[in-house]
Amino acid sequence: MTSSSGTPAGVGGAGTPADVPLDDLGHPVPLPQPPRRLVSLVPSLTEALAVTVPDRLVGATDWCTHPAGLDVPRVRGTKNPSLAAVRELAPDLVVANQEENRELDVRRLREAGVPVWVTRIETLDDAFASMRRLFSDVLQVPTPAWLAAAEQAWADPPPAGPRVAVPIWRDPWMWVGARTFTGDLLVRLGATNAVTAERYPRAEPGEVDADVVLLPDEPYAFTADDGPEAFPGRATALVSGRSLTWYGPSLATARGELTAALHPRYSQT
Repeated sequence: MTSSSGTPAGVGGAGTPADVPLDDLGHPVPLPQPPRRLVSLVPSLTEALAVTVPDRLVGATDWCTHPAGLDVPRVRGTKNPSLAAVRELAPDLVVANQEENRELDVRRLREAGVPVWVTRIETLDDAFASMRRLFSDVLQVPTPAWLAAAEQAWADPPPAGPRVAVPIWRDPWMWVGARTFTGDLLVRLGATNAVTAERYPRAEPGEVDADVVLLPDEPYAFTADDGPEAFPGRATALVSGRSLTWYGPSLATARGELTAALHPRYSQT
């Protein structure tokens, strides 16, 4: 993996000491060795930290729902964190994500002297590489068992699957497109994403030509009574949004769960 400037991630760039790690965007992040007080602004990363280094996690967002019963101070949402609450927790490191968090909040925390590690995850391989760097290079712990299990679960090539579409919101209807983590996950499942526009385009249900529509329970909470009726004559399946969009410990079971949701139209071999 390389930074946006072409510098290998984890290696100091021009004017940066070689022992200062670079986050996924190539930003140098001076850190204590290793950081002991962590605040996470991303649900996926919160779960990964809580499962792997629970004694170090001192804060998370209101949206951080896993693991169940997580008991740490909350700092509001991913898009509107209370920066004052974050600072009061005196973190050695705040962990964020390029897509889920605002650059403004990252910048303001850094200006206040709070180190922030920003991940960039647009593919499954990005997720594996980013998690390995976070835990081995930054937190200096062995590869988590869940990460090794996830890599093994996704190692085999997939069979050919159907054309799939994944809405993430309605009124207006928004969809998972190309150059997204979930879009790449569909490819790794052997499916073809029926939505070819990048990121999260808007389109009415009748404009999307898919064999199967996967209806996740987040960020919009599709249910049996709210979603399938918009796709008459097409197969739909209710699935876990965590399995489709999170890139922490859920990756160890996501492939099996998503495959089961598409069965018998498509099954893992």
